[in-house]
Amino acid sequence: MNDSSSPEARRCESADSADPPAAFSASRPAVARPISADSDLVISAQAGDHYAFAQLYALHKRRIYSLCLRMVGRVAEAEDLTQEVFLHLHRKITSFRGDSAFSTWLHRLAINVVLMRLRKKTLSLVSLDEVMAPTADDSPGRSFGAADPALAGAIDRLALQRAISELPPGYRLIFILHDVEGFEHNEIASILDCTIGNSKSQLHKARLKLRDALRTDKRQEGRS
Repeated sequence: MNDSSSPEARRCESADSADPPAAFSASRPAVARPISADSDLVISAQAGDHYAFAQLYALHKRRIYSLCLRMVGRVAEAEDLTQEVFLHLHRKITSFRGDSAFSTWLHRLAINVVLMRLRKKTLSLVSLDEVMAPTADDSPGRSFGAADPALAGAIDRLALQRAISELPPGYRLIFILHDVEGFEHNEIASILDCTIGNSKSQLHKARLKLRDALRTDKRQEGRS
């Protein structure tokens, strides 16, 4: 049974209860309307239909908030980034041409917003371009897309969250998109403008780093 007072539950409630900016608010009541698919909503929103845009906001805000929260690790900043993503979407939605799924395009937009925020902080970060570049130890032809049993099972959740937060941003991004958000490698390749092989390779490296971090954490707990 989920504990509604847990931090994760409160975060989800925060994302669901947060009022959208005025530009996202529906000016008409939610009456029956023959719009259900993203494509129909996007077409209407591109034509200036604020109700359709509000529907898109309601459909996608939770996943975008979840992505932002996992990337920055702070609720207030994740909420701020979520609003910033949808403000960018409001300005740029007419540039969506349907070359990919709308959710893929929106995640690409969200990732760019988050990375811009991280870069502005002038922290010691590994650039996404550097992380996504092929390296000498990449093994062509190998697939690392299957579930990793070493990361499954009874792992202390806080230790795992801490280990994920300490990954280099590029590795963390690939891990979150694949193992947390559930995107396939071809979708990640489209979102990050990289090859499927690079996505698989970087996920493998992220998992190795997580495994090492969790082993180190266990050893340190054993000494204490």
